[in-house]
This record gives sequence, C-alpha cells and structure tokens, in this order.
Amino acid sequence: MTGGTGGRAADGAGGEPAVPAVHLVIVTFNRSAYLRGLLDSVLALDPAPAGVTVVDNASTDDTPEVTAAFAAAAPFPVRVERLPVNSGGSGGFRAGVRAVLEATATEDAAWLWLMDDDVVAVPDALAAIGPFLADAGAVHGRRWDENGRPFFWQNRFNTWLGIPLPVPGDVFRSGPVTRTDVGCFEGMFLDRHTAERMGPPDARFFLTWDDAMYGWLISRTEPVTYVDRYVLRKVRPQRHVDLGVRHLNDSSDLSRYHVMRNRGHVAHYLQVEHAWSRPGFAVGTALTAAKELVRLLLVERRVGGVVPLWRGWRDSRTILRDRTWLPEMGAAAAGTPETGTPEGDA
Repeated sequence: MTGGTGGRAADGAGGEPAVPAVHLVIVTFNRSAYLRGLLDSVLALDPAPAGVTVVDNASTDDTPEVTAAFAAAAPFPVRVERLPVNSGGSGGFRAGVRAVLEATATEDAAWLWLMDDDVVAVPDALAAIGPFLADAGAVHGRRWDENGRPFFWQNRFNTWLGIPLPVPGDVFRSGPVTRTDVGCFEGMFLDRHTAERMGPPDARFFLTWDDAMYGWLISRTEPVTYVDRYVLRKVRPQRHVDLGVRHLNDSSDLSRYHVMRNRGHVAHYLQVEHAWSRPGFAVGTALTAAKELVRLLLVERRVGGVVPLWRGWRDSRTILRDRTWLPEMGAAAAGTPETGTPEGDA
C-alpha cells in the first residue's frame, strides 16, 4: 500500500519534482521563546508550507501573543488550536492531526509535518525532503542537535522486546533512503491518507512511546522511511553521554514516569497486532528501566528519579490488567478487537 497523493505527481520549473502540499502541525506548552524561534524559521522556509496548525497545550505564558503575531505575518493559512488543559505531546498531536484532517482538503494538506516547539526548521527542508515523499506512509528526515552534530535516533523496533534499538554503523551507506519501523513526532512527515486510515495519535500516552508505536503500526502495512536529508535542528540544550552504540540525553521525572507507565499501552498494541511475547516484553521492560537508571547516574548524576520509574511501572500493570482497553490508533482501531489481558510483568 502506498502513501497516496504525496509524491512526484507534478513537475515544477526545470522538470524538478514539485513539493506536495505540506501542512505543519506544531505542539507547544509554555515555551514561547523556543516557539518564536521555530515560527520564525517556518516563515523562512523556501518553498513555504501550505499551512500551519499550532496546538497550544493550555500555555500560561505569552504563547497566545506569539501565535497571533505569527498568524498575522504568515503568507499561508494559520490555525491555532488552544486546548483547555495540557494533554501532553500525545494529546496535542491528536488534536492537531484531527484538526488538519477535518479542516483542510487534500490539495491543501497532502502531507502533515509534525514537530515539537524546541526545534527550528532548516530553510530548504521542504525542497530537500519533497522528492522522497512518495510510496510511503511516513517519512523522517534527519536532525541536527543543538551543537550542530547529527541527532541520535533509534530507528528499529524489536517486536519481541517491545522496544526500539539502535542500529550500529551508517544506515545510509547503501543510499539516501532506509526503511524503518518506528515513528518520531519530532519531524515525522505523515501522508494524509495514512493519517485518515490510522486515525490521530493515542492521547492516553501523554508523553513518550506514542510516536514510536504510531510509526510501528504504519509499518505493518506501509513503508516508513528515514532519509539522509536534514530538515530540523534541535535548539534546546541537553546534557548527554555517548556510549558508542547509543547516546543518552537528560530527561525529566515526568518523562521517566511515562516511559514506564506507557509500557502497558505498548503491550496492548502489540497484542492487538498479534506480536505479543510475555517473556520478551518483560525483558524489554527491564532493559527500559535499566536504561533510565543509567541515564540518571551517568547523565543527570542523581538517584531521585527512581521513584517516578517505580510508580510508572506500577501503573503500567494496572493498564495491562484493563480488560476494557481498546486501540485508538491503527487499522484495528476501526473495529472492535479482542485485546484480552496480557499476563506477566510489564
């Protein structure tokens, strides 16, 4: 199954493939300074996007003023979705994707470009990625970190463990495009028809795992690709350590809690897709906890984050035992799957 209209359907000047209509979806919460920098970079995109939807997750700073100024300056349609409460990145992207699908036509939003507020767009990002927006449900470009180095991304999902794993070596050694089976909402290009089939992201995740699982679910029926073209640059400074095969950035107690808690949702989605392994998933959960402990000790140099990890693991077990759980994204979400209740520790 291909990605629908987002391809080389028409040629631009000089026979170059035309860039399809790309609509940006930006989720923000109380980081107006970062948001202002991102929106300034969006105004500098050449070619320009077809439109922008900014989801304001009930910010209490001057985000409304920043988005209003951007809407007044933009030469393309701008929509601001202000949510009544902070619904996390997951809820923000759910609201943003839903708004674009409901409020725009295909010719105005053939592709959705999803991103957080702490990045800036590379000026030629759409021209660089445009030729690769064909025959895929989702496409990821590369990112620079805040120091101008390639941003590390784990782009392979191990189904038995239920976790993404790093790929050693240069994934682009054979060409500029490689297949992947996870997603990242910090820069994912999402085909509109794929979004309509999948539905918006699952807001229950709040933070973390939502994009990984969204990409994995897409990859079950359509290609998901990773392209050797830089489209974003991270601007929020992060402490990190390089462990060779992978990098670890600093995190937060809120994120740590959801990393463990959302294992319950991950387990259910794996079961819906008949990819559940109780022993494998238990090992993957233990590896997830171990990674977070290493992050605490080596990157943040503290141990206070252990409590949120334990709370998240405890709450994941409650989700696992929920016999009423149903998927909210993916092909199975349109039906009434028999999710059951996975057994064992998450």
